[in-house]
Amino acid sequence: MKRLNLVLITADQMRFDCIGALGHPDLETPHLDTLANEGVAFTRCYSATPTCIPARAALFTGQSQERHGRVGYQDGVDWDYPVTLPGELARAGYHTHCAGKMHVWPPRSLLGFHSVDLHDGFLPYRNTGTAARQWMGRIDDYLPYLQGAVGADATINDLGLGCNSWAARPWAGPERAHPTNWTVTRSADFLRRRDPTKPFFLWTSFVAPHPPLDPPAPYFELYDRRALAPPAMGDWAVRPDPAANTADGFTAALSGPQVHAMQAGYYGLITHLDHQVGRLIRELKDEGVLNDTVVLFTSDHGEMLGDHCMLRKSQPYEGSAHVPLLLWDPGGHLGLPQGGRCTALAELRDVMPTLLAIAGVPIPGCVDGKPLLDAVRAGVPVRQSLHGEHTAQSGPPHSAHYLLEGEYKYIWYSHTGREQLFNLAADPRELRDLAGDAACAQTVARLRGLLARELEGREEGYSDGTRLIAGRPPVTVLRHPKL
Repeated sequence: MKRLNLVLITADQMRFDCIGALGHPDLETPHLDTLANEGVAFTRCYSATPTCIPARAALFTGQSQERHGRVGYQDGVDWDYPVTLPGELARAGYHTHCAGKMHVWPPRSLLGFHSVDLHDGFLPYRNTGTAARQWMGRIDDYLPYLQGAVGADATINDLGLGCNSWAARPWAGPERAHPTNWTVTRSADFLRRRDPTKPFFLWTSFVAPHPPLDPPAPYFELYDRRALAPPAMGDWAVRPDPAANTADGFTAALSGPQVHAMQAGYYGLITHLDHQVGRLIRELKDEGVLNDTVVLFTSDHGEMLGDHCMLRKSQPYEGSAHVPLLLWDPGGHLGLPQGGRCTALAELRDVMPTLLAIAGVPIPGCVDGKPLLDAVRAGVPVRQSLHGEHTAQSGPPHSAHYLLEGEYKYIWYSHTGREQLFNLAADPRELRDLAGDAACAQTVARLRGLLARELEGREEGYSDGTRLIAGRPPVTVLRHPKL
């Protein structure tokens, strides 16, 4: 039997609800709609550690955060994982390539890929000075391209927009030079130059819609000129002092025009990305391989986008932790229902075993994610509950934990012991905190106990197995991950 080609498409910082076919009131995403309407959409997929580094560790290894060890964001830690998704596929005879963002350390580590065309956004450019810029030109393949297309003095921060800012404006260069276009251009080049005797695994990894919020002008204007639904605002939200606003803060009290511009930039990046996904699909068709290829689309984490006066990621709330997951099999090889909606509780660690199962490659014993095919075909649950967490990137040191079970999400902040409870079935935008509701006291107690058992034995000392212990110093990388 001919082995299927695999294309993994990842956005960076894209919310679960930003696909038109899944009900977004404003977004236009015709090509992602095709994937959702002709394939399967997993409506309860989460990023257990919702920032770039730990989320990508889950994608690469198929492991939970307790196992790969990254429970927060920390650059400069070696990615010494012996078993990875591209590595297993390469060993099985696949020709493997990544175009776009990897966010691994050290930069340009292949981690099983045969080749990479790398663009990690602002990451290598945080240091200033001539030496840093020269170094970036060595490790980032997009910068030399941009300088050739726009001018020798071009940099990736010419617009003055930050890599975590809510400020937005249109891209100033030619559209074809935008990093979203470049990522598909390099993907298409791989398709034309690949080894035709082997099946292939292509990871098309966009930086968008991660800030800077700089879509090409037509995409910015598409949303800037229309009314947009406001962010969610829970009865528990605390509005910050506008005098404390910063351009890249995790909270802000933005004005109406500021929120609208942020949404226009973010949505514009998504529609632009969607059109480039359409371009990639046409390249697959033109190469004559589309019907022998399975496409999986997801994101490493979401974006709060003003919900509850919050911005960026790393939060336990839906805007940050809930991510899209679409599986499309245009050739009909997998027997999946067209336009299916799977409500199984999924996580990014499930991507690796799902793709390995599709490829007919054995799933290594160190992988604790689950293949999702049976959840679609037979309605088999993937898991009964899911624990997510993230060590704080700002403010007082703490670790925010969330636990999903049934219709409920329980949240615990390790620094203060604060608890929250949301009924996601009745309240998907987390507008009402039920933790103080006497009618929900037993539910809170049960989920608190479940989280205590989940955290038992962790080096931080968050739990003794029966109760949660607040005030313990958090870490970003576990010294003793679960083996």
